Amino acid sequence: MDIAQKLNAEQKEAMLHTEGPLLIIAGAGAGKTRVLTHRIAHLIKSGINPEQILAVTFTNKAAGEMRERVHAIIKNIGFDSAPFSIHQKPFVSTFHALGVFMLRSHGHALGIKKNFSIKDRDGMSSLLKEAIKSHGLDIKQYSPKYFNAIISRQKGKLASIETYREEASDNYFSATISDVWETYEQLLKKENSLDFDDLISKTVLLLKNNKDILEHYQKKWRYIHIDEYQDTNHAQCILSELLSGEHQNICVVGDGDQCLYSWRGADVQNILRFEKDYPNTKTILLEENYRSTQTILSVANEIIQKNKLRKKKNLFTRKKAGERISLFPARDEEDEAYFIAKEARALIKSGTSPESIAVLYRANFQSRVLEELFLALNVPHQIIGTRFFERKEVKDILSFIHASINTESLSDIRRIINVPPRGVGKATIAKLFAGKKNELSNNMREKVDDFFLLLEKIEHICETEKPSEIIRFIMKKTGIEAYLKQEGEDGLERLENIKELATLASRYDTLPHEEGVQQFLNDAALAGDQDELKKEKRGVRLMTVHAAKGLEFPYVFIAGLEQGLFPHSASFASVEVDTEEERRLFYVALTRAQEKVYLSFAQQRMLFGSRNDSIPSEFLHDIPSEFIELTNEAEREEKKIEYL
Repeated sequence: MDIAQKLNAEQKEAMLHTEGPLLIIAGAGAGKTRVLTHRIAHLIKSGINPEQILAVTFTNKAAGEMRERVHAIIKNIGFDSAPFSIHQKPFVSTFHALGVFMLRSHGHALGIKKNFSIKDRDGMSSLLKEAIKSHGLDIKQYSPKYFNAIISRQKGKLASIETYREEASDNYFSATISDVWETYEQLLKKENSLDFDDLISKTVLLLKNNKDILEHYQKKWRYIHIDEYQDTNHAQCILSELLSGEHQNICVVGDGDQCLYSWRGADVQNILRFEKDYPNTKTILLEENYRSTQTILSVANEIIQKNKLRKKKNLFTRKKAGERISLFPARDEEDEAYFIAKEARALIKSGTSPESIAVLYRANFQSRVLEELFLALNVPHQIIGTRFFERKEVKDILSFIHASINTESLSDIRRIINVPPRGVGKATIAKLFAGKKNELSNNMREKVDDFFLLLEKIEHICETEKPSEIIRFIMKKTGIEAYLKQEGEDGLERLENIKELATLASRYDTLPHEEGVQQFLNDAALAGDQDELKKEKRGVRLMTVHAAKGLEFPYVFIAGLEQGLFPHSASFASVEVDTEEERRLFYVALTRAQEKVYLSFAQQRMLFGSRNDSIPSEFLHDIPSEFIELTNEAEREEKKIEYL
């Protein structure tokens, strides 16, 4: 069997280059996974022991798919005369699984016991809370998530507590982080545990400090493959460098134009400077796209060429030019959502499967109005990720309203009595629900009384204020707003979702107070129930651009192309690389499409209950006019009739 017969010239060249460093710049839809799997198969067919081959990627899903494809192609080729057992296979894993494997085997050299536990996010958060409190700090003011983000970033840079402390100098907050970090490490060691970042950083330390162990793994894996290299951080880059050793048989595949995770520590410079790190590198560009029409690729090329931090390439395809990109200037977010839902419904009626359609957006809060219109027009859909009314922060706000109106709703009280954290634990709740409030300490009884006093205030607001004002009141008076502002990017996104809930609630502001609140709660509950019953996997996919990476769909809608939303306003306050990442996000969104792209923006958007004028995204101005067709809704009144 000729395993190269379905490869193009560049793919075949990458497959055949087996000795020395190899950099494969693989554009979107250029068949990078095919190249990797065929290269591994070629190595084995050439006589390389499968167990000497290592392939590393980022997610369990990607590793599983690569493992299956490698095993399948090996099985299809057949190695009856090869001196290898069928049980000998390449080592395919994620970076973190690789670290676990090496630390389980040789971690004793660092004093790490073989049976160490791995702390998940909740476990890490719990230990960080303990560490913060041990220094007499209030976790309301010193957020565990914020500490975790900083410590994680430092571990990704391979920084030690000592070096971080030295760099902190006389900075009080940095010194505080150093102290908490040190206590956190002591607690991890006490519990014989490692966190996710340790799995990489301590593996690097293991190899650097133990020459014999380093040589063992360099001999074990003589052919190394790293997928999605643009997403590596410093620690992962160094680990790859150590393993490649003197033989330098390292093949990395990636695309700097698809680096989207700098906020997680990914450094696009790793792939950009690979040729300097490995002077004898063979570089191959995979520019032929097998996914999209030439129109989509031409627009994507125009968009991304403005970025400076990139290796130049130009995607092309042998497919037809295809349809022009549709642009819809909506009046507001509801008009935009209606257009998208109606167009998706028309595609489905014409014979397109719902799963062939994706709606992409920059921020999670945008899903609420989209989902509402998809439900109204009875368009089958599935939100990838958590549905709007299933999000914790949304449920918390609704529970505050429910509990204030109905104090017998123990499930709502249990949910929010410690939101945001106010030191009320499970034991206290158990005594409270058992009618043993008198057994609580004076301090705890005061906290419980303050909570129920807060519910009384919310109840009064529910009787006197508009639904949108109730959301604002809860957000501020409960401390949720202040708490989420300390939680970094994740907290700010959750805060945006609460503001979107206030926007939704403003629709009920014209109703009498009691009726407005109850109708709002009813509609929210019904939407949630309908989503809960929606167990089938069929439907149009609604997701963020980040979630869409690696996926492809014949038809793609990209919503909310407005300045401040996409590109997101947070990028403007950052350095150049963050601004470029917003452009990379749009590039990735475009290249998810195979046949047709629909772009839209709202001329006005309701944010936090206030209607604001919007400016079209700068990205729209970068698209040559010959690739755009302006879509105007001629029958505006149809929307009102059908929606109502």
